[in-house]
Amino acid sequence: MEGGVTMWARRARAGLRGWGGVAAMAAVCALALAFVLLLPLTQSRGADDAQTGGQGVAEGVHARAEDCKDPQKQTLSPSAADGPTIEAIKNRTGAKRKLIVGVDQNSYRWGYRDPNNEGAQLEGFDIDLAHRIAADLLGDPDAVQFKAIPTDQRIPAIQDGRVDMVVRTMTISCARIGEVAFSAPYFQTGQQVLAPKSSTVTGYDGSLAGKRICTAAGSTAYTTLEEDRRTGRLPASADISTTVPNQLDCLVRLQLGEVDAVVTDGALAASQAAQDPTVELKGKAFTTEFYGVAMKKDADDLVRRVNQTLVDYGRSGWQTSYDTWLSATLGKDSTASKPPAPQYLRTS
Repeated sequence: MEGGVTMWARRARAGLRGWGGVAAMAAVCALALAFVLLLPLTQSRGADDAQTGGQGVAEGVHARAEDCKDPQKQTLSPSAADGPTIEAIKNRTGAKRKLIVGVDQNSYRWGYRDPNNEGAQLEGFDIDLAHRIAADLLGDPDAVQFKAIPTDQRIPAIQDGRVDMVVRTMTISCARIGEVAFSAPYFQTGQQVLAPKSSTVTGYDGSLAGKRICTAAGSTAYTTLEEDRRTGRLPASADISTTVPNQLDCLVRLQLGEVDAVVTDGALAASQAAQDPTVELKGKAFTTEFYGVAMKKDADDLVRRVNQTLVDYGRSGWQTSYDTWLSATLGKDSTASKPPAPQYLRTS
């Protein structure tokens, strides 16, 4: 965490005892261990003759961002075949023979470190999925190296080869599929407003007039706010100038009274509300979005393989992870409580 939030976390750290809400999260972020440098990854074009399969396969070709209408459908059909990208990962030797995954380490119940657990290992819904992908690719769920990256560095980390993939509550969007490749969706959510229970904010509506709103830099939430203020859906007087590197920083800003509301994915907002009983979700979700695993644009074989993993994970593993991490905040019968039905493209 950076700037004023880092200083706040350091001050809070001295008095930390157990899991005390977001203060513990901020302190853990400040204490996070440094990650080792990664070797540049060799990424090459996926095999065109990879086997395809899975349910709901639709004919098509790779979609361009400007032609995109349903970004969650713009992915390749699943395959268990290895290709050049996967072979490069498998050919790493010794201790470096691991899948390198970009994750969050301060999103409660998604990717975070609980100081009450021995070693404060990363855990959460996204972390479970990363372990499953590593197990399918390398035969070992622990053959994964986690690299913590801020929200606005998810795409650069993929493009620069610092990570093989990102599993970090990353929304599949039309703009992003022009920069990275996505798996089929593994979770459905939507943008929502988080504010103090005592606030006059009632939701994503006129009550946000004159309010200071925090979002994460590089997030779909900020893009939505910017567009909606331009078109008049969001009051022109709403102040959206506060952006932060990581979503948890918005909750800290809200607690410190520096902003009046937070806009983020409802799934993340619900977890933040679980950390702090003085805040709550305001109104209903005003968008429909899907999380996907992000990879390099030309890593076709890896995309197909991850999609195969998601098919298998949806049959066995996904529900257990949801019940463990998310059912307490999102419910057992909500739209989010089941894996999304995938649809695929097939390259010609």
